[in-house]
Formats: sequence, C-alpha cells, structure tokens
Amino acid sequence: MFFVDLLLFVVKLLWKVLAALVGSLVPLPAWLVDTDKGRRRRPRRGAQDTSSEDEEEDSSEDDEPLTPTSVNYHFTRQCNYKCGFCFHTAKTSFVLPLEEAQRGLRLLKEAGMEKINFSGGEPFLHNRGEYLGQLVKYCKERLRLPSVSIVSNGSLIREKWFMDYGKYLDILAISCDSFNEDVNVLIGRGQGKINHVENLRKLRKWCRDYRVAFKINSVITRFNVDEDMREHILELNPVRWKVFQCLLIEGENVGEGALREAEKFVITEEEFQGFLDRHRDVSCLVPECNDKMKDSYLILDEYMRFLNCQKGRKDPSKSILDVGVEEAIKFSGFDEEAFRKRGGKYVWSKADLNLDW
Repeated sequence: MFFVDLLLFVVKLLWKVLAALVGSLVPLPAWLVDTDKGRRRRPRRGAQDTSSEDEEEDSSEDDEPLTPTSVNYHFTRQCNYKCGFCFHTAKTSFVLPLEEAQRGLRLLKEAGMEKINFSGGEPFLHNRGEYLGQLVKYCKERLRLPSVSIVSNGSLIREKWFMDYGKYLDILAISCDSFNEDVNVLIGRGQGKINHVENLRKLRKWCRDYRVAFKINSVITRFNVDEDMREHILELNPVRWKVFQCLLIEGENVGEGALREAEKFVITEEEFQGFLDRHRDVSCLVPECNDKMKDSYLILDEYMRFLNCQKGRKDPSKSILDVGVEEAIKFSGFDEEAFRKRGGKYVWSKADLNLDW
C-alpha cells in the first residue's frame, strides 16, 4: 500500500510540473482525485457547500465549533414586574435543580465560556435570591470564570445578599428606563410603595460598599425617547450604561401566544438615534440598536436550550444537558462576528476595572 501511495504522489507531482510548464491549470484525471473523505472539511451547519471535486483541499477552519465566550442564562421567566415591552415573558415557571444548572455551567466553561450573565424574568425572585447566589458563587469560586454578572430590576435585592455573595459578583446591571417615576409605572416598572429611582440609588451605594461594578440597562421606547437622562447617569456613574432599542419578538411581546403587546412601545431608528445624540457626551454610554443586537447574543433559556432569534422569534435548540454544548450551539443562530463588532467582549472582570470604590 505504501508503494501505491508513493507512486500516486510522484505522478501528482509530475502533473503539477507539467501544468507549470504549459502555463495553465491542467486538471487532474478523475482517477487521481483524492477521495479521502477524512480530509474534506464539512461546511458549518446552515452554510452552503460550494466545494467541488476538482477544488484544492484547503485548511480553512470554517467548521470550527462556536465558542460560548459570553452567555446569557435566563434561568427563570418569572418576574414581579410587568414591563410592557418585555421580550422574555413568564411562559413557564420551570427552574432547573441547582445541581443540574451547575452541571450545565461546567459544560459551558469546558467549551470556552469566560463570562456568564444571569437574567430572567427577575433572577432574585426564585428562592429569595439564594439560588442565584449559589450559582454566582459556583461560577466564580469553582469554575473561576473571569466575569460573573447579573441583570435585575433591583426591587428584591437586600443588603444581606451582598454580604453573602457580593465578593463573587463582578457586575450588577439594574434595569432603569426612566428617572421619572410616573413613566416607570406607566411602562410597568412599579410595585407597591417601591420607588424605582430611589431604590436604584440605594443599590448604587451597596455596589460601592461591597466592591461590585455597577451598570445600568435602559430600553428606549415611545414613553422615554424624549427624556434627558444625562444628569442622573453622571450622578450614578455606572461603569456602563447599556441603551437598547425596543425590540419585538414573535410569541413573546407581539403576535400569537404573546403575553405582551409591545407595538405601542416601538420607536424608529431615527428616534433612537435622536436619543443617542442627546446623550453623546455621556462617556459610559453603550448603544445597541436592533441591528447590533440581532444574532450577537448567546441566550440560554430555563431548560438550558440556546434560543435562535434569526426569524424574529425564539426557536430553541436541544438542551446542552442532553446533547452537549458543541451540538446545541450549532442551532443557536449566534454570529461571532456580530458579537465582536458590537463590542461584546470588553473589560468585564472587576479585578481589571481598577475602580475607585
């Protein structure tokens, strides 16, 4: 067999020399075409295979598995607020057992995860934040992730939680869409006697006291697009102020089966840009229009399934607990290039932020 392979190699080499002498490409005869399937690379799922038999084999890595560098884990859909534009609504009450959630997080770390962001729903609602605290501690202490963050509406956070788990948390992002309390109530960010803005200031102080980087997330809608938030943002001085354009997701906040009717919240690209222009001098501003958001987030639902939003709805993959990360992520619709372009990877560990606490 060795001598046959050697003979084929010599014949191929002579054929290439002949092609060079005549100054044009001389195709190999069919009997010399390498049909070793083990050396042919499969295109990534969803990509069109444009290869042909007479193409030279390349060493491209287009079929390299996607890396879950930064993952958003919505482990619960339950929430104590009723924001009218919400696009991850309470369609189930399921939450994984703690050990299973930890197993999934370990699988993600082994696949290359560097940052985990816990969200909901409202992540502090389940078991009064104890479940969330255990996940945060596990990710930082056991998995040693560079960044562990949370997105919350802030209404259920108590100082005791910071005392128990603050040292394991890098970033706490609080959702605040307006500094006018009447607007917050109109949007759905209101509950009883809690003043959302006053609570935000209290949480800012606790983040400073317990060495947690503070971030604000705002969704810009029909009800706050004309607001000037500069003074308040400068006062609170978050490490990042993430500003999103209101987004419609079929089956969540619009269309059949939706638990919200968000059409009345939607603004145009021009209106969103007008809001950004008004706040362009705020150095911590990180804007994200719908085009930037599209396919640039890895989202895990409560069953640890990746959610594909390419078609304007949330189509789930199989759970990473059943098929593993590499298989499930193929169906995530995730675009790594879009993730990089929107600045998805930044200084996200509080150890590297050099903050003046």
